[in-house]
Amino acid sequence: MESQFNIQKGVVRIVLAQPTDTIKDVIAQMEQMENLVPGQALKMYYEGRPVSEEVLVSSLQSNELELLVPLPGGKVHGSLARAGKVRGQTPKVEKQERKKRAKTGRAKRRAQFNRRCKCVVRRRG
Repeated sequence: MESQFNIQKGVVRIVLAQPTDTIKDVIAQMEQMENLVPGQALKMYYEGRPVSEEVLVSSLQSNELELLVPLPGGKVHGSLARAGKVRGQTPKVEKQERKKRAKTGRAKRRAQFNRRCKCVVRRRG
């Protein structure tokens, strides 16, 4: 039985699997093909759902599986040990004064009218 597997970003690999092979055997073959660390917690998905390692390859209706390699690391922002510390570590920056915005539209025309017509001071002369 020939099975087709999608590995992460759409790279397709073809693996030959016997009907008696389990998902664990297929994962072992993929580790060898991709030079992955053996024993790493690889996740195999079938039709968008995780598949147990004990499932036989012959029990799957489709021959497409997706293998995901988990990224190393863990949560940093979710840990309670760091709660409230981020705000204290950020440097204080003073607020900047805002510049006076230029008037536009009706307000600009009103000021222009007041300058030219209303507030004219007559001088002797």
